[in-house]
Amino acid sequence: MLPLSRRVLGKRLALNSSARLISPPAPSVLAVRYQSFDAKSGSLANKAQDTSISKSGFNDAPEILLDEGSGEKVDWARSFHGLSTEAFPKEVADILLAPVDPEDIEVKPDGILYLPEIKYRRILNKAFGPGGWGLAPRGETIVTEKTVTREYALVCHGRLVSVARGEQDYFDPSGIPTATEGCKSNALMRTCKDLGIVSELWDPRYIRVYKKKYCEEKFVEHVVSKKKAKRWIKKGDPIEYPFRVTSFG
Repeated sequence: MLPLSRRVLGKRLALNSSARLISPPAPSVLAVRYQSFDAKSGSLANKAQDTSISKSGFNDAPEILLDEGSGEKVDWARSFHGLSTEAFPKEVADILLAPVDPEDIEVKPDGILYLPEIKYRRILNKAFGPGGWGLAPRGETIVTEKTVTREYALVCHGRLVSVARGEQDYFDPSGIPTATEGCKSNALMRTCKDLGIVSELWDPRYIRVYKKKYCEEKFVEHVVSKKKAKRWIKKGDPIEYPFRVTSFG
């Protein structure tokens, strides 16, 4: 029977025959632990050696050595090390759970509220310090005809916090690299939910109150195609080209 990871991936690919994988480019040399029989002692002994392992077959590789002085070097592609072991210090929690500044929130033309991705990074940097957190890929990048998707783990101060799958649409093959970066940003925003960052944007009541106070809906017309539509904007923001304010009837 195939390993679980391959069976799951096979099901995903079966759902979309056009899906393809972007595999890591080359094998790497990893320290691995294996067991061998010691004829003198008559027991199994753990030994270590350098073995070339293809990253594309990583899930089938021998166990990675966990040895870094008194600590551990963790395989974040599979591990849940440190998950829910203890709460972060109060000074960190205060930063993560601070109320969002209404001026930082943006609204999409369809009325969806969001916080720009760079501001999530600023909150994480302020809470954990630059280099004190990171996104670790879990699994390979999957590219279909229209979408790039990949799973990531958010790790803060050496502890796994959350796992989420990012996704990003693209319209032309030349846009795949940009979509890959957008996929990572999308996963970051999703993992930050478990830290309580900007939790207001997931609260329906807060969203209704915010839109009523800070946003408005305008009828607009595309200056070239003459197509008319309704778009949400923040109060006081201009309607940007190629649209202009208009009215139906």
